[in-house]
Amino acid sequence: MDIIQDYVYHAQEMYDWALSVSDERVADWPLMQSYTPTLLLSAAYLIIIWLGINFMQNREPLKLRWILMLYNASLVLLNFHIFYELLTASWRLGYSYSCQQVEYSRDPDEMRIASALWWYYISKLVEFLDTVFFILRKKNSQVSFLHVYHHVTMFPLWWVGVKWVAGGQSFFGAMMNSFIHVIMYTYYGLSGLGPSFQKYLWWKRYLTRVQLVQFVVGMAHAAQSIYVGCTFPLWMQWSLIVYGLSILSLFLNFYFHAYVKTSSQRQSVSKLS
Repeated sequence: MDIIQDYVYHAQEMYDWALSVSDERVADWPLMQSYTPTLLLSAAYLIIIWLGINFMQNREPLKLRWILMLYNASLVLLNFHIFYELLTASWRLGYSYSCQQVEYSRDPDEMRIASALWWYYISKLVEFLDTVFFILRKKNSQVSFLHVYHHVTMFPLWWVGVKWVAGGQSFFGAMMNSFIHVIMYTYYGLSGLGPSFQKYLWWKRYLTRVQLVQFVVGMAHAAQSIYVGCTFPLWMQWSLIVYGLSILSLFLNFYFHAYVKTSSQRQSVSKLS
């Protein structure tokens, strides 16, 4: 028992120290005071998945067409705002795409970047609704391990990013991802308009390829920063690489089963017939 108490004490001591060296600019922003709300919201997300699937088990799927149109349009606008703010503010500041340290200043453009990264973090909370809508529409096959893992990890990971490194190298991955999310939620919005629009959505597999490229580029960006000895926090760069590898492997598995394996099976059936 004493060992456990000692461990908890030291863990709390380390956490308090980490908070003391966090970014003062974001200290009073919503959800930034403590990690507890973010962890509780992430836990609530997992509980809602379990409850939702059980609740909908013997019920008819909901349509939600207009709600989904509004939801997807809102996320297109939010992600475009994040992308635009990060792109223009980093351009005005002359940010380096190879190595950019965090400037903890209150320069208006630095604050724009910090704010955009905070909104990026909030967008990951909003995107929990992706899963809720899948469940309410009884599209449980979409609620895969990849889907849940990606959603439940991005939100708490970006709390750490905003809390300590709301600028510098952080801008690149968030800017790239928000741009891809503009495309992704545009696709979701169009697909929700009905079968008459399905013929215009032939580019779905290319969207998955773009996501795969994104992970590779993100990891390569972090790796080259380590190689050149960038002053951006090393723990953040390694975290991006490790997390990127986990997501990339899961996406590759999804892509293989959804497109490569399915295409091979179709060709085999065609030859037999």
